[in-house]
Amino acid sequence: MKRVLVCAALMAGTALSAHAEEVTLRGASAFASGTTFDRPFQAFVEWINENGEGVLQINVVGGPEAVPPFEVGNAVSSGVIDIANVTAAFYTNLLPEGDALKLATNTIQDQRENGCYELVDQLHQEAMNVKYLGRTGDGIPFHLYLTKPIDSADLSGLTIRTTPVYQAMFESLGGNLVRTAPGEVYTALERGTIDGYGWPAQGVLDLGWDEQTKYRVDPGFYQVDVDLIMNLDTWNELGEEQKYLLQRGIKWIETRNAENEQINAEEREKQAQAGIETITLEGEEREKWLTAAQEEGWAAIEKIDAENAEKLRACLTD
Repeated sequence: MKRVLVCAALMAGTALSAHAEEVTLRGASAFASGTTFDRPFQAFVEWINENGEGVLQINVVGGPEAVPPFEVGNAVSSGVIDIANVTAAFYTNLLPEGDALKLATNTIQDQRENGCYELVDQLHQEAMNVKYLGRTGDGIPFHLYLTKPIDSADLSGLTIRTTPVYQAMFESLGGNLVRTAPGEVYTALERGTIDGYGWPAQGVLDLGWDEQTKYRVDPGFYQVDVDLIMNLDTWNELGEEQKYLLQRGIKWIETRNAENEQINAEEREKQAQAGIETITLEGEEREKWLTAAQEEGWAAIEKIDAENAEKLRACLTD
């Protein structure tokens, strides 16, 4: 019996030592290095590497040049990548209900308090073998950017580059929709094969699209979700200290969402200086625009799973 207890103690000590060893996670971003929606991830990685010395480190292998944006979800799900910075719109093939995250009208802090975070995490785990860590992008609306002016919410006759984020909305308003990779948008605008594109309030100038863009349509709609997700098996293999470090880092980077309102204002000023004029829809057209955004967005989620749509709508909206 003594020999058994000694062996058990040795094995336990070995397991604890293994967990105490520094772990390096392979990371990737769906967005080009240094651009708007990659910068919070870079800050998070720097925070982890600074505070996690001897415990946990993240080695970012690259951005879209390493893993195509619409493959990032698959890469995390399969464990090719341990942790990633990506919007749910890029992995709707794995978790169609993830498209609901853009419809949130509250903050990630609200969602942590009202139980929504746990629901979203559960959906990610069950559908993707992924741990949902958290979210940046709160407070950043989307806009329609155009090369031609409009005076109503009617998009008939316009060819719009789209993603799953605003597909249902733009389609309901009469737009002719096409999908292209972000890297192809500039050329498509230059050649006139598209008349515009949906994109958030931030980031247009990062990509050089302002050179081919003449108008931004207000008001904005939806809310950016750039999510930090992690392979579930990798997460489960981490020690408590390593998990706690990641959770602290996530909550720290989420607090910086509060800066987005000011950044939005600065970005709009830069767009104006770059020659992008503002088209402001008012009255009935404004109402039609915003109603199409929310109602068509939620209708698309209900078609996927009515029960989950009801739960998500209850905790993602005020």
